[in-house]
Amino acid sequence: MKRILVIVAVLSSAIGSAAAEQDNLGVTLEFSYLSRWLSKGVKAYGQQGALFKTIDIDLYGTGFGLNVTHRNATASGYVDQQRFDYRPYYKGQVFDETPYAMNYDLSAGYEHYPGLARNVANTTWEWIYAFSWPNIMPKGFVPGYIAHYEYPAGSGYVHHNITGWVHRFRLCYDLNVQEVAKPIQLSSEVAYTDGLGGVAHDWSYATFGASTQLQISEHLSFLPGVYYQISMEDTVCTDDLTYCVLSLRYVF
Repeated sequence: MKRILVIVAVLSSAIGSAAAEQDNLGVTLEFSYLSRWLSKGVKAYGQQGALFKTIDIDLYGTGFGLNVTHRNATASGYVDQQRFDYRPYYKGQVFDETPYAMNYDLSAGYEHYPGLARNVANTTWEWIYAFSWPNIMPKGFVPGYIAHYEYPAGSGYVHHNITGWVHRFRLCYDLNVQEVAKPIQLSSEVAYTDGLGGVAHDWSYATFGASTQLQISEHLSFLPGVYYQISMEDTVCTDDLTYCVLSLRYVF
């Protein structure tokens, strides 16, 4: 936890001068229902669904921000697996208005299970490096790459074998439909699990989905999505699964 406080302090110092030139602190609240939570392909809550409650703070448009999420199962049996994620991030774009424009989102997340002792909980640090290239392919197609690196948050932890990578290769397409104001995003990804959780080093799953955003009011929107995961590595997941994600998002 000390490390997360140090990161927040450094970010606060770095944005001080930029914040003085801005007026608005961006705050977004989001509540999501997942009929199944597949965390990097793994059924985190077995046959149950999940609820995510998130607050995202955008620090004056500087690219720096902080995301805090509480996750829990929709029924009993996983009380001790409820968790808080604390994730400072930095995002932006380089090579603007060129064919090689690249969006990036870099973050460090501390995962905390309040119902378990630290040395027995699956308490970890997770670094996420996310990139996408909106102009490099024909209009509407956006390729992307996301790398997850996770390791125990302290020494002597029981779940010491969680150290490893997951590499996700994505391709999205924005489909414009006259009846819907926002495009329907068709998404696909294939993942390579590289040692995380002690599983095999192999292509682990592929996911295909469709989602959109429906504006309810000026500040409130509804984001429905449906997804299908093809599981390719039994040490990650043994089943092919269909699931939905339904979110309400309020932007201040």
